[in-house]
Amino acid sequence: MDLLRAVIVGAYGTPYQDGLFFFDFHLPPEYPAVPPSAYYHSGGWRLNPNLYEEGKVCLSLLNTWTGRGNEVWDPLSSSILQVLVSLQGLVLNARPYFNEAGYDKQVGTAEGEKNSLAYNENTFLLNCKSMMHLMRKPPKDFEELVKDHFRQHGYYILKACDAYMKGYLIGSLTKDASTSDAKNADSNSVGFKLMLGKIVPKLLSALNEVGAECQEFKHLQQPS
Repeated sequence: MDLLRAVIVGAYGTPYQDGLFFFDFHLPPEYPAVPPSAYYHSGGWRLNPNLYEEGKVCLSLLNTWTGRGNEVWDPLSSSILQVLVSLQGLVLNARPYFNEAGYDKQVGTAEGEKNSLAYNENTFLLNCKSMMHLMRKPPKDFEELVKDHFRQHGYYILKACDAYMKGYLIGSLTKDASTSDAKNADSNSVGFKLMLGKIVPKLLSALNEVGAECQEFKHLQQPS
């Protein structure tokens, strides 16, 4: 087997929560002496500094970005599993803005934190668009997986949208999309809430079509 397709579920506490992220890996004849090559199914959206619209994946473990020590591919110990764990933990993380080259210097600064919040807002909007795209055009042979995922997680996706419409901070929700801290309320921008208000009715309709539990969130059906 020299071709592999994998899917990562976006972790809670991130702007990627409950999204699906598909990657194709090609294992060259020299593997594992050299790392696999990777392709990300973007749907045409750039929702992370390391993941490009054209499918490029920037990751030191894949030798597509600079790194040292255990950050780069080691023929003796590195594996596809390690790549997937890195994608979930290091790429699809809570504050992806700081993944951009050089932006880690802004961590803890007022400008950096402000930019990070804005990036998370945009990323969540793109995550919602990506969800709708996947329900409409699921990757080949993953049709049932996609449908089942969104049927099971649709309620929590809409619950998250509802919380974010009320101003709760992007990425501040628990695993079941509950609000964990009242101080995170009224944290989102007006522009974000307006954009989300336009997307949510379409997302709700798509989730309803795959059989997700949407009744509790019918109030979101009307654009804000």
